Amino acid sequence: MKSFRYNRPFSYKELAYKVVIFVATVTIIVHFLPREGKFNYQFDINKPWRYGLLQASFDFPIYKGDDQIQQEQDSILRHYTPYFNRDPSVEEEMIRRFKADCESHLKAIIPAPVYRHHIERLLHLIYQAGLFAPDDYAVLQRDSISRLRVVEKNTSSQLYVEECFTYKQAYEQLINADTVHYSKHILQLCNLDNYLKPNLLLDAGKSESAKEDLLSEVSWANGFVMNGQKIIDRGEIVDQTTYNILRSLQREWSKRSETVSEKRLSLLGQILFASIFIGIFLVYLELFRSDYYEKPGSVTLLLCLILLFSVLSSLIVEHALISIYTVPFVLMPLVIRIFLDSRTAFMAHVITILLCSLPLRAPHEFILLQTVAGMAGIYSLRELSQRSQLIRSALLVTLTYAALYLSMDLMHVSNLSQLSTYMYINFFIGGILLLFTYPLLFILEKTFGFTSNVTLVELSNINNRLMRQMSEVAPGTFQHSLQLANLTAAAANSIGANSQLVRTGAMYHDIGKMLNPAFFTENQTGVNPHDQLNYEQSAQIVINHVTDGLKLAEKYDLPQVIRDFIRTHHGNGLTKYFYISYCNEHPDAPVDKTLFQYPGPNPFTQEQAILMMADAVEAASRSLSAYTEESISSLVDRIIDGQVGEGYFKECPITFRDIATVKTVFKEKLKTMYHTRISYPELKK
Repeated sequence: MKSFRYNRPFSYKELAYKVVIFVATVTIIVHFLPREGKFNYQFDINKPWRYGLLQASFDFPIYKGDDQIQQEQDSILRHYTPYFNRDPSVEEEMIRRFKADCESHLKAIIPAPVYRHHIERLLHLIYQAGLFAPDDYAVLQRDSISRLRVVEKNTSSQLYVEECFTYKQAYEQLINADTVHYSKHILQLCNLDNYLKPNLLLDAGKSESAKEDLLSEVSWANGFVMNGQKIIDRGEIVDQTTYNILRSLQREWSKRSETVSEKRLSLLGQILFASIFIGIFLVYLELFRSDYYEKPGSVTLLLCLILLFSVLSSLIVEHALISIYTVPFVLMPLVIRIFLDSRTAFMAHVITILLCSLPLRAPHEFILLQTVAGMAGIYSLRELSQRSQLIRSALLVTLTYAALYLSMDLMHVSNLSQLSTYMYINFFIGGILLLFTYPLLFILEKTFGFTSNVTLVELSNINNRLMRQMSEVAPGTFQHSLQLANLTAAAANSIGANSQLVRTGAMYHDIGKMLNPAFFTENQTGVNPHDQLNYEQSAQIVINHVTDGLKLAEKYDLPQVIRDFIRTHHGNGLTKYFYISYCNEHPDAPVDKTLFQYPGPNPFTQEQAILMMADAVEAASRSLSAYTEESISSLVDRIIDGQVGEGYFKECPITFRDIATVKTVFKEKLKTMYHTRISYPELKK
């Protein structure tokens, strides 16, 4: 369909709508774009690198592997000695308590002073060696620490853990130290555990500082990569060294993206990036497809599709849900091609692919594959009227993906074993998902008010309910509609208009005649009810077939494009038979033309203009007395030239060349329809 421009009054409301939808689209796209600086390459040891050339964009160290770091830390921590503080007051307190108890309740248990001196001596030895708290000793055991530093009165000394006592060891020492001279039973009755209290206490702060000092000696890196240095190229095998470099780059990238200033700059860049491309697309629509730009439904559909795939690709990249190549990006240009046109489909597809490539770290391969696949999808589907066409397009798109990726792969591998076979599985899944275009069309039609060729083909089926009803109630009108459908489709094909649209419009343009079929000549069988009416009444009944048709169209939920054919197939023309007859009978009386005028409007698309011309020509051709080349040609020229002269096509994007071509098609078709057959002779007896 050709683009048609005319001067329209400036509207602040339309401008506000465009600004709002522009800002909303950019805001949503940028909101879902990842700004954490994620390292989006996927790689494994001993696997080929499937991206392009990767170079360092900044200096960064080559970090050691976690296992190597842990091994070096474990090795150096063998020399780690935690710090403990010895508390001398504990020994004094416990011995003083023991002496006090000996003067009270232990006097009856201890048989002689020698036991008392024995216990005091053992307590002194235990506290001199050192007594651990249970929790501190558990830490020493867990970390396999064999030595420690004991601080007492600003001096430190080194001890072995085994030289000190735990609670259990200290108690056993008190009971079992000398069982030959001292009764174990008597010692047990003294409850000597009451005099055990840890005097070696862990100094957590000083111990942690000592550990950090040791760990600081471990180097976290074993090399350095300079800005601009090559890391790896496509097809090369990721060995252990390269793997460590890639892991280091991933780690450094995450660290660099954590600063607030970098996040703000990243956000600003993303807003500018998205604004430029969405702005370019809206400018394209305004300059080259103003008919879409002036329809909110068209603009909304296009931006919603761009928004859908942009957000979907951002979510997939951010959360690593599936491969980006399983997403059926070609679905979008297919939908736009079916509803609108190829040029807009390609432009929208390129804009979307560029926006979707922003979160990717290797976008060149993605852009190349998706652009070529989108072109294949657009060229393979001129119009969708059968499911098999969609299957063919999905197959062609999948083969395009596979062939292009194979060609790129072969240029970067040294042997066939390095080919990335898993990518072809992603392409196959994406091709399967393309088949969901068919059910998606129904949802988009209902949401945005579009009508696809699939719906038009279904509506033009003469076995549907409304068509069957018209064939029974108004058979003449039904036959007229069928002939008009063939006539208009041929004319539409000749000038590049939508033949399926005008065919379906022709089938339904006169459905309003079903309410009063007998008042229309094609349905009459000798009796004309207009003979009993005046010209004004007859004109109103004929005019009402337009308004009645619109009511039936609303009742049967026909698409808006079909209703437009019903409204415009007579335009603002007059019911000339009744108008001229009235004027002839009342030559001196003033005439109110509105009583004989159709409500309109005049046609505003090529298809509507073709239907208006064909309807008038086909109806008038029935009144010809003789069907000759001259009479048919004269009739077609007279009627269509009259319509042009009366200005019916002033607001319609149809050229004089198109009208001349349509007239030629009408003449050929009418000559074929009314061709006189020869008379067969009878056999003489």
